[in-house]
Amino acid sequence: MDLGLDGLRVVVTGATKGIGRAIAQTFAQEGAKVAVCARNAAAVQETVAALERSGAQAQGGAVDVADHAGLKRWVGEVAQRWGGLDIVVANVSALAIGNDEASWRREFETDLMGTVQLVDAAMPYLEASKAASIVTISSVSAREIDFAAGPYGTFKAAIVHYTQGLANQLACKGIRANSVSPGNTYFEGGVWEHIRNTNPKLYADALALNPTGRMGTPEEMARAVVFIASPAASFVSGTNLVVDGALTRGVQL
Repeated sequence: MDLGLDGLRVVVTGATKGIGRAIAQTFAQEGAKVAVCARNAAAVQETVAALERSGAQAQGGAVDVADHAGLKRWVGEVAQRWGGLDIVVANVSALAIGNDEASWRREFETDLMGTVQLVDAAMPYLEASKAASIVTISSVSAREIDFAAGPYGTFKAAIVHYTQGLANQLACKGIRANSVSPGNTYFEGGVWEHIRNTNPKLYADALALNPTGRMGTPEEMARAVVFIASPAASFVSGTNLVVDGALTRGVQL
């Protein structure tokens, strides 16, 4: 299937490792131009270089999405260089699961407001695009009560609500909006590798919950994101696509 992504201009936040990097790589493989950001400048530079070695047009910026002015400035710079934007993917998370006030504030500023500010910064360019698409990254923790039921789960659920509202509000402008909710995803340097090494019981319990007997990979999550963002999914909007290997048991109506 031709996803229709060749030459489209894509922004992915939190794109130097894990799911975010896999999303950037998959867009690049499909012929899109890809702009990535993260807080670590060296990691951004390395990611851009890897994308360019694969033959993609890429650019990047050292950006903290909680710095709303900095995020807006960078999005504008990307759009100016490429003459617009077509797709934005809000992927960054603070991964804060504590119940202290600082954790709640980090999740609010990074996960929720980082998503809102990315969309707001990109909106003038999306309105001018013929293939405009917004994808926000939520989590299965938005659907079910688990060990991340505090700020992380709460704001991931808010992201789904926000995104479905966008889909309804923006349909008349030809802009689609969808969320993707990954299940437990294992990769080197990721949260589940850390949990396996520091809390093996929690890791074993989480693994046992999935009937597939394994966790997902960043590439499996990325393929779902890239499809739903693409023109091939042109009549899909307002959807929360759960990619979890049948981990969650709630019926999504």
